[in-house]
Amino acid sequence: MPAKQKKIKVVQKASAIGRSAKQQGCLKGLGLGKVGAVSVLVETPAVLGMINKVAHIVEVSEAE
Repeated sequence: MPAKQKKIKVVQKASAIGRSAKQQGCLKGLGLGKVGAVSVLVETPAVLGMINKVAHIVEVSEAE
């Protein structure tokens, strides 16, 4: 039986308007797009890298 994967909750706090194409792509990859959008994701290196690129736009917390 595989170990339980840690999940994180990501909330978009600012608009993507005026951001670079890479940052907009990271938001889309995280499942976000509008202010207030929420996404619960498995904590993987790829997800953490995308969050790092848009850390000034999103708020991260542990999922329940």
